[in-house]
Amino acid sequence: MQQIETIILYCLKQLNGERTVFSIFHLLNGKKSSQTIQDAHLFDLKRFFGTFEQMTRETFETMIQWLEDQQKIYSIGQQRYRITKEGERQLEVQKVPEYINGWDFQPYTTLFWERLSLLIQVASNLVYQESTYIPIQKNKQIHDWVKAVLSGLNIPKREIGGAVLAELQACFDDCHGVNPSILVFRLSGYRQIGLTAEQAARKFNLNYYDYHAEFINALHFLIQKIDRNKRSLPILQELFRNIQPSRPLTSSAQRTWELWNQGSLIGQIAASRQLKLSTIEDHFVEFALHLPDFSIDSYVSPSLQKEILDASKEIETKQLKLIKNKVQTASYFQIRLVIAKYGVQ
Repeated sequence: MQQIETIILYCLKQLNGERTVFSIFHLLNGKKSSQTIQDAHLFDLKRFFGTFEQMTRETFETMIQWLEDQQKIYSIGQQRYRITKEGERQLEVQKVPEYINGWDFQPYTTLFWERLSLLIQVASNLVYQESTYIPIQKNKQIHDWVKAVLSGLNIPKREIGGAVLAELQACFDDCHGVNPSILVFRLSGYRQIGLTAEQAARKFNLNYYDYHAEFINALHFLIQKIDRNKRSLPILQELFRNIQPSRPLTSSAQRTWELWNQGSLIGQIAASRQLKLSTIEDHFVEFALHLPDFSIDSYVSPSLQKEILDASKEIETKQLKLIKNKVQTASYFQIRLVIAKYGVQ
C-alpha cells in the first residue's frame, strides 16, 4: 500500500497533530462540511479533497492501524497522530502523486473519464466500420455528447480514431510521474473491453487504493495537459464542453451569503434559518477562505488581525486554543476568520 500510505502520511504531517486522524478520512471522502473544507485549505490539502470517495471508515481505520504497526506513525492521544522518522523516510523516498488535484478537478473527473472512454470506443470502432457493439457507457447524455462532438468534426469517420490517438500521444509524450498504461488497460475499443478498476489493480499487482491513486493522478494529468493546450488538441478539448466549475461555497453557506448580501446580520441569519450561531460563523469562515473580495474588517479590526497573525506566526500553529492564549481579547470566531483569510506561515 505504498501510494495510499504516502498520501495518508503526507496528510498527517501537514496536520501536525492539530486535528484528529478522521479529518483526513473526511477529506479523502470529500465531505462537504465547513470544517472539512476549512481543513483542506488551512493545511494545504485541497489536492486530495474527494479523491477517495469510495473509501470506507473501516478500511481507513485498518490503514491507520497498519501504519502504526509499521511504526510509521504514533498516537499522541485523542485520535491524533504524528509521523515517525520511519514515516518521514517514506515521504522522502516516495513522493505523493504529482498531478492529483481533487479540489479543482474531482467534481467532474468521473464525467471526464466517461466521455473519454466512450469517445475512444466509438472512434476505434469507426476505424473498422463496426456498428454492432455495446457502448461501455450507458448514460444517454454521454452518448449525446459523443454524437455532438463527432458531427462537428471535419474529419472522415475512419480517420477520427487516428486523430484521437495522435492527440493522446501528444499529451503523454513528455509526461513525468504518470504511467499511461494505467488508463490504457481500462479503455474499450474494437472487439476489446477494457478492464475494471479491480482487474487493472490485479494486473499491475497493486492494492486497489494504490491503483486508484495512480488512475486519478493520470486522469488529472490529462485534464491539466488538455486545458493548457486546447488549441493544439481540438478533439480532446471537447471533453470540457458544457462542464461547469463547482461552486466555491457549500449550498448552506451560499444561502447565508445571499442573506448577508441582503443586509442581514449574523444573528439575524441564524434566527431566520433556525441554525446555530456557530453554524453561521462557519459559513463566514468559508467566505474568508473562498471569496477574495470578502472583507473581515467589520468583524476583526485591522490591529487585532495583525495581533492574531503575529501570535500565530510566533507559535507556528493553527490550534485556536493556543492562539487565543496569546491573544485573549480575540474570540475564537475572530481567530478563525483571520487564519482563513491570511493563513498561518
